[in-house]
Amino acid sequence: MTAKIMDGKAVAEKIRAKVKAEVANLKTKPGLAAILVGENPASKVYVDIKRKTCDEVGIYSELYKLPEETTEKELLQLIGRLNKSEKIHGILVQLPLPRRINEEKVLEAIALEKDVDGFSLVNVGRLASGREAAVPCTPKGVIRLLEEYGIDLAWKNAVVIGRSNIVGKPTALLLLNRNATVTICHSKTADLPHYTKKADILVAAAGKPKLVKADMVKEGAVVIDVGINRVEGKLVGDVDFASVKEKASYITPVPGGVGPMTVAMLIENTLERYKEITRRK
Repeated sequence: MTAKIMDGKAVAEKIRAKVKAEVANLKTKPGLAAILVGENPASKVYVDIKRKTCDEVGIYSELYKLPEETTEKELLQLIGRLNKSEKIHGILVQLPLPRRINEEKVLEAIALEKDVDGFSLVNVGRLASGREAAVPCTPKGVIRLLEEYGIDLAWKNAVVIGRSNIVGKPTALLLLNRNATVTICHSKTADLPHYTKKADILVAAAGKPKLVKADMVKEGAVVIDVGINRVEGKLVGDVDFASVKEKASYITPVPGGVGPMTVAMLIENTLERYKEITRRK
């Protein structure tokens, strides 16, 4: 068996085209503000891609590049101003932040209706209770990719490797909300292959290059690789793609799989926040 490659670039392009068409018919533009603190090279690349995508689909964007020495108070003051701005419907704070800044406090400062990343405790609670509102972009992209390829999640055993608040946990909740039976594995899980070999749907989000080998995967499993790791100048995922693709039924590549979907979900979330805010006026 050779797996079918799940083309995140192509699916993301369809979503961008749909958003662009919808935005073109609006009287006013949705607006996204992105905040970058410090000089993290990867974060700078991600923010630039997000802003470029906004330009492509007609979403108004503002980019705030703040120096490394920016204080927590200054960052909170900026968020406060953006919360009041009528041009802005979504606020994105690029993570990670410098360690001295309280990440949770910053994310909670974003107005709930402008929480385009779905990281606020209220939106996390909604997700956990099955009442999805703003959903984190990468997990949402994972689910959308599965749906696009017609993969039914009900009755399936799903294993998520990784328990981060940004990817692992919300992905597990989204799968659970769609009637999959979900197991979360992590760095303290004893005998990881014991769990992964039982997975009909395997999501790797551990941040460890080529962690998942072919002998850890069930024949015919759907394998979603969320990992982005740089090894010897090349991007590789958490899955040993070359070997696993000969055993899985579907698999995402790195790059070109989940990554493009994350950005597509961000612009979709921005449009959804715009609709919600304008509806309330």
